[in-house]
Amino acid sequence: MPKTVADVMSSNPILVRPETPLKEAIQILAEKRISGLPVIDDAGKVVGIISETDLMWQETGVTPPAYIMFLDSVIYLQNPGAYERDLHKALGQTVGEVMSKSPITITPDKPLKEAAKIIQEYKVHRLPVLDSTGQVIGILTRGDIIRAMATE
Repeated sequence: MPKTVADVMSSNPILVRPETPLKEAIQILAEKRISGLPVIDDAGKVVGIISETDLMWQETGVTPPAYIMFLDSVIYLQNPGAYERDLHKALGQTVGEVMSKSPITITPDKPLKEAAKIIQEYKVHRLPVLDSTGQVIGILTRGDIIRAMATE
């Protein structure tokens, strides 16, 4: 019988809120040796993911977008909106300022093969698993899928 998300997901993941200080989230990631955390609002609905990738901006900073001057006009060679987003991540002090918003989610009854396709297609590292009321009940990572493949 094919495995489902519920068979291999990590149950009861650690959750943080948008107002959680970044230092606290970094501490959790380091101590628990995990690479990302679902972010929930006051109603318990998932609103984002905070990951190591999001936090790297804190350390690396951002580079202003390349531009050229032409007839007294500035022409950006890259999207200046992306620079503003990255700058916000680099200067953020709370999880909500740095997290990736609107994460892709999955339900526990979905086949593991479908979850693997979603992870591959959207190039994400983890999927929050939601119950029928939209509450986070687990998290499925690439590592969970690889471990499941190893036991087949």
